[in-house]
Amino acid sequence: MEGAVQTLLSSAGQLLAEEYRLLHSVGGEVSELRDDLETMNALLIMQSEADDGAADHFVRVWMKQLRELAYDSEDCIDLYKLRIKPRPHDGVRAWLGCLLEALLPRRRLAGEIRALRARATAISERHARYGVDREALRRRSSGLYQLCAGPLTPATLGRAINDDPERHLVVGIEDQVDTLVDRLNDQRGELTVFSVVGFGGLGKTTLAMELCRRLEAHFQLQAMVSLSQEFQASRDLNPLLSCVVEQVMTAKTDKGENVNQEDLGQTYGLGDDDPVGNLEKLLKNKRYLIVIDDVWTIRAWEAVRSKLPENNCGSRIIVTTRIETVATACSSGSTNSYYMHRMRPLKPHDSEKLFLSRAFGSMSTPCPEELRDVMDDILKKCGGLPLAVVSIASVLAGYKSSGSKEKWETICKSIGSQMESNPTLEGMKHIVRLGYDHLPHELKGCMMYLSIFPEDYAIDKYRLLCRWIAEGLVREKRGLTSMEVAESYLEELVSRNMIQLRDDFGYFWKAESCWVHDMLLEVMICKSIESNFVSLLGAQYGGMSYDRIRRLSIQGRYDRRPQEIKEEPRIKHDTREIEEMDVEHVRSLSMFQQKGHKLLDNLDKFPLLRVLDLECCKDIKDHHMRYICRLYLLRFLSLKGTSVSRVPPQIEKLEHLQTLDLRDTLVRGLSGAVKRLYNLERLQISQTRVMMQAALNGKSWDPESMWRLPRGLNKMKALREVGFAFLGNDNKVAQEVGELEQLQELSVCVDASTTEEELLEEFATSLGKSHSLRRLIVADVDNKKGALNFLHRLPAPPRLLRYLMIAGGIDGLPAWVGSLTYLVHFNMSWGQLIGDQLFDVLCELPSLKTIGIQNACYVGGELVARTRHRFPELIDLRVACVFATLDAIRFEKGSMSKLETLVFKFHDKEKRIEGIEHLSNIKEVHLFGNKNNPSLGHTLELLKDDNNRRRLESTSQFQIVTKYCD
Repeated sequence: MEGAVQTLLSSAGQLLAEEYRLLHSVGGEVSELRDDLETMNALLIMQSEADDGAADHFVRVWMKQLRELAYDSEDCIDLYKLRIKPRPHDGVRAWLGCLLEALLPRRRLAGEIRALRARATAISERHARYGVDREALRRRSSGLYQLCAGPLTPATLGRAINDDPERHLVVGIEDQVDTLVDRLNDQRGELTVFSVVGFGGLGKTTLAMELCRRLEAHFQLQAMVSLSQEFQASRDLNPLLSCVVEQVMTAKTDKGENVNQEDLGQTYGLGDDDPVGNLEKLLKNKRYLIVIDDVWTIRAWEAVRSKLPENNCGSRIIVTTRIETVATACSSGSTNSYYMHRMRPLKPHDSEKLFLSRAFGSMSTPCPEELRDVMDDILKKCGGLPLAVVSIASVLAGYKSSGSKEKWETICKSIGSQMESNPTLEGMKHIVRLGYDHLPHELKGCMMYLSIFPEDYAIDKYRLLCRWIAEGLVREKRGLTSMEVAESYLEELVSRNMIQLRDDFGYFWKAESCWVHDMLLEVMICKSIESNFVSLLGAQYGGMSYDRIRRLSIQGRYDRRPQEIKEEPRIKHDTREIEEMDVEHVRSLSMFQQKGHKLLDNLDKFPLLRVLDLECCKDIKDHHMRYICRLYLLRFLSLKGTSVSRVPPQIEKLEHLQTLDLRDTLVRGLSGAVKRLYNLERLQISQTRVMMQAALNGKSWDPESMWRLPRGLNKMKALREVGFAFLGNDNKVAQEVGELEQLQELSVCVDASTTEEELLEEFATSLGKSHSLRRLIVADVDNKKGALNFLHRLPAPPRLLRYLMIAGGIDGLPAWVGSLTYLVHFNMSWGQLIGDQLFDVLCELPSLKTIGIQNACYVGGELVARTRHRFPELIDLRVACVFATLDAIRFEKGSMSKLETLVFKFHDKEKRIEGIEHLSNIKEVHLFGNKNNPSLGHTLELLKDDNNRRRLESTSQFQIVTKYCD
């Protein structure tokens, strides 16, 4: 089932061998159990890679038993670590005492191992007794390929649409159809390939069919076939090509050639066993349009494409796929934006029209007032997915009379379970989950993990990746860090349109959040609960009961952002529910309801916790920290946005802790005990909102709210991320920063007014040694002129930097910034630069995509992007110089040719934007300022005038977004 099983079992086997090798009395049992785990691993991977229908219910139950046995084996190991194994921070007396006290627990442990072995044997015997066949796990979908409703003829293409007087199947995608009709029917003579990519159910196939119908008169021959997920060229290619031949021959006879297909075959000299040759003879010198629907792999596409004949008759191929990399590989030319079309979800009013046409028979029929609120909730869940709108509306079509509101509300609240049981929704379930079934087994657990988060919850990208790692869902790969592997997993899921990324710009740099479509989330929740991967409580999951809980998620109701919570009543009987549940085996606890729980007073009942995520939980108080510091197995701890003000020295007992997130808490500084967390990789303690507010108000940053880097820092060999930290006045500490070989992110503040120059020089040397750095923020407490001049004297810059922020006075931008070939995002404030000091250094950087110019970064009257400032990859420019004399930004012709987004903040100042007409690729302009600011209004009118000019010249217009801050 979940792809994490391989990692879980492999880890369990290794730990069993390592921890119990000295227990001679059970050594053989350990070895046998390890072998059993490896066998279970293989079986579970086979099940993970099988289609959902490949195994019957008994096989699924059997697999669940194997998975639970694997979890229990790992729990046995963890309990050994917790109760028997001495810990590094224990003294000699405690260590000897532990050894003596462990004699009886060790015998008990031997009994548990034997019990696990007995369970494994029983499961194996049950497998044999009931005759479960491994072949059941190897079955795949029987359909190797499909025709699109039989031979492709004008009548076939039009039937689904023209039979419906309102043509509701293409509601909301007419503009997309129009765009592609123009591209497909251009005057290019060579054979070209267009790809259509998007999430399952967005209407890719419907779009392709409508294109064929609209273009029927422009192409002499058409055909449309679908590939399966299991397409194999050696087995399936010839049958698929024969299908194309059949459609083409049918189309020829439909066009008036007065011969039957047998005579037509003789005319063209077609052979029965030569589909490739037949296709060449039929399509030679003909303008044809062929749709290859639902392509899953590049290899499958290459096999099909190699057999489609070339010609110069203006022929076209349309490929539909869910996967970005496949779409890119299929598309002709290097300008993918022209040859690759990304399907867009329906707009709200189009979703409503489509719903009304299905549920009430006509788009013009209004929804009864008593049902309108429920309809709006349903359409929100559908998220612009036509398949979901049509499927759910079809179910509700039989409930249109008064008094149907309860039925509508029931279906709205239980769409996931309805997909499991309602035949009308079965097709939608199949389409939505196809993408999940096609995932590699190591990604399935990562995908199911999203069911932990509430609907519409914006999941911080790095929060998700850190949790994947802590849960053991990320496999080790030689030469890569666990974070790099996790990022590759996320990139693959994004490429497959399973997860969407959304960008948000804060004061420091771009933050990315993850989002999953509500329909896919419903499927993931059903799978997670079925396989006991996640247990959900609260909101619509109140009252659900579970056996053994592994991952517990307490949910409330949220809007798009975590901080935008709708107040929920307290969860009733939550204490009783916890008392009645067996939570000893819970390894992950996530709290998404901000308040109303007494669960936090029962943390001592969760001994095996690896992940404790309490972000924005209002009930967490300082006294709860004594419970948290006893959770010795914790790997991930987030107290972000809580009211915690103190982290006790006992935090050092969390020897396995990898991530500690204390951002936006009341914690001011940290105990020196933190430096004894030798496995800690990520430490975040910044008071982001306070620091941002101070910066916006031109005030100093408070170094006491940061972690003062301690002497002995170099012993934290695993440390990869630190933010925010205060450098202090210890030369030894400044030197030790350069000894952190794994350090990839460092946000550090210095007090140049009280720090000796020698220390700053030592710190500059350390930064030059930090070859692994990817993100760097260097700030000065008071933002004084020249405070950060020591940055000019770096012996060598961190060459791999992707993100750089300089926040403080400095005499010109360091020249080494211009050598950062990997730099993606640059941000600066209080630099007080003038003239061309900024753009002259940055303009040639080959990877730079975003520039943030804030506060007093620039103090000249006019910031000019000159013709020589090409910026080969820059797409975002954000200018917010509030505390500065900047009056205008001007773009000369040829500058910033790829710029797509411009953000400009006026506030109450008189400012101007000039030369917007020279930004040929601009797509969005965002203006911020007071509503009564005349310069903002004048600029808004100029932008509208330029948009009108572009419309008259038939060039791309841009979106204007205005946000007033008074």
